[in-house]
Amino acid sequence: MLRSPDPELRSRASALTLDMSDYPAAIVQSNHVEPVPRRIRAVLAGQTIIDTTRALYVWETPRYPQYYIPLSDVRADALIDEEQVQQTRRGKAQVHGIRVGDTYRRGGARLLTESTVDALADTVRFEWNALDAWFEEDEQVFVHPRDPYVRVDALRSTRRIRIELDGVVLAESNSPVLLFETGLPTRYYLNRTDVDFAHLIPSDTVTACPYKGTTTGYWSVKVGEAFHADLAWAYDFPTAALQPIAGLVAFYNENVDIHLDDQLLERPKTHFAK
Repeated sequence: MLRSPDPELRSRASALTLDMSDYPAAIVQSNHVEPVPRRIRAVLAGQTIIDTTRALYVWETPRYPQYYIPLSDVRADALIDEEQVQQTRRGKAQVHGIRVGDTYRRGGARLLTESTVDALADTVRFEWNALDAWFEEDEQVFVHPRDPYVRVDALRSTRRIRIELDGVVLAESNSPVLLFETGLPTRYYLNRTDVDFAHLIPSDTVTACPYKGTTTGYWSVKVGEAFHADLAWAYDFPTAALQPIAGLVAFYNENVDIHLDDQLLERPKTHFAK
């Protein structure tokens, strides 16, 4: 069973949320460690490099965890010692490359030989993109491990949404799907028939999310002579848990004006703001 975060930390995070935003904040402190109750596998060049049921979540920062893998659950001949030692916030680490046949990922793994954090000695921390694909059980995971403290819900609604930029209406809907994700503002997903694509320009941008999957569409917005890059996106094939948003379009609240039930919402301040 996962342990609850420190009560004092929870209290501070709650106060911060009330003071600064209308959405729940992450509440985990750096160097927090928890067991991963799932089988974790990762592959490189068609070969399984990691296969474990003993992985650990480690929050290097409060935003999301990384996997730390017991050395004995890593394919032994894949790690190549690059004879470089690093001092991390979690202890002393030996830098390794990862080799499978002719494929070599330099600096792709760090073996903690000594650790100031309980249970991390003799574990390996891999760079996410040093491996070709990661799986929790038999489902592929993108970008980083899914945080067990993050909840993501997609709920149908009949609230009225109007999205504007520089006084121009980009979308209006009476049937949005509201997506609630811990640590982020509410996202409003709208039917494509409710979006004015006259102002939207398709973009080649593709992003991925551990919880929603990989985007299948991105759009920039042009209003008059002003061009605003990558303000809207869609997931045509989201993860199974978030099927209600399939094919719908959302805009970054941080960069457009959203009217909810005719009330203008304050633009949230996140790392997506431009």
